[in-house]
Amino acid sequence: MSCNSCSTSINGLPLGCKNNGACASGSCDKLTVFDWLSNMTLPNNQKPFDIMEVRFKNGRKSFYKNVKNISLCIGDIVAVETSPGHDIGVVSLTGELVKVQMKKKHVAIESEDVKKIYRKASQKDIDIWKSAREREKEVQRKSRLIVSRLGLKMKLSDIEFQGDGNKATFYYTADERVDFRLLIRELAGTFSIRVEMKQVGLRQEAARLGGIGSCGRELCCSTWLTDFRSVSTSAARYQQLSLNPQKLAGQCGKLKCCLNYELNSYLDALKHFPKTDLWLQTEKGVAVFQKMDIFRGWLWYAYKENPVHWHKLTVEQTNLIIALNKENQKGQSLEEYAIDIADEVTVESHFTELVGQDSLTRFDKPKYKKKRRKGRNQRQKNFKSNSNNNSNKNK
Repeated sequence: MSCNSCSTSINGLPLGCKNNGACASGSCDKLTVFDWLSNMTLPNNQKPFDIMEVRFKNGRKSFYKNVKNISLCIGDIVAVETSPGHDIGVVSLTGELVKVQMKKKHVAIESEDVKKIYRKASQKDIDIWKSAREREKEVQRKSRLIVSRLGLKMKLSDIEFQGDGNKATFYYTADERVDFRLLIRELAGTFSIRVEMKQVGLRQEAARLGGIGSCGRELCCSTWLTDFRSVSTSAARYQQLSLNPQKLAGQCGKLKCCLNYELNSYLDALKHFPKTDLWLQTEKGVAVFQKMDIFRGWLWYAYKENPVHWHKLTVEQTNLIIALNKENQKGQSLEEYAIDIADEVTVESHFTELVGQDSLTRFDKPKYKKKRRKGRNQRQKNFKSNSNNNSNKNK
């Protein structure tokens, strides 16, 4: 996401590298697009694209039109049009790549959603913006107490103040429909602001808050993933994964989006596999499917009378038995096919020790010294006791 020397302030602006959001690594922001056309000039008689992408808190982005032809670049803080008042954001993308982003998000150039850019933010605008951002944590804490006191079945996940400090958007998640009219009146009276409630899904909440996944990397939904497709348990079944909700669920509580990444490859590989609900009619009896190995192309079957003993077959052998069963013929016993697999030449894997011939415990203290000390002390005790006994006998 960013270089090691880059750090961000409370407003999301880089502090360490001092590149104001235009560093080569893409800065520290979520869903950042690298402007690879920034060092290229436009053809003759072509005007630069007057719509810019502006970033707000937690990677929220919108498109705004530069009607006043203000000289702006990536990283500039601008005041943009909202209803009511104005908001403060950071320019995240300019030029021809904005057309690509608008097409990707299905936003028309002449759409009413494309508001105006008023001006570059003054120092007064930035100070008001910073003070409003500093209020968010305290307002969120008090708002959650109000929600619990009113007994509403909802969760306030995040609060975003408008740049002028006159309005705040409350993001919440709820399983059922919530009547929050009383809540809006109480929030507006307590904090003296305009209140807007916006419900988000569990995946959108995880994308806004961010975090580290079980793979050790940042969440896909908060870094690059924008299309939240539905994930079903059949994706785990096709990939032969155990249906353990603790391992299959992400931080949002839903099934992990990465279950869909390799699903198409598994479906292509399973086209050659027979259906698992088919029974094999053999000379020795009926065989029932037990499990499969998709990568190696193996299937395990067991006789219905003896389900404990499994036999390993290849996909070709299983399809051959199924073809014979369709012609009202029985295949050979599973032992015959299992012998063919056992006769295959297995190639042994030779691994090289990257560490070398040195032992990994060469830095540990040897333990035999303690044993020698114990043995030496014991011999000394025995010698003393024997000498004492001999002296007593002589007396």
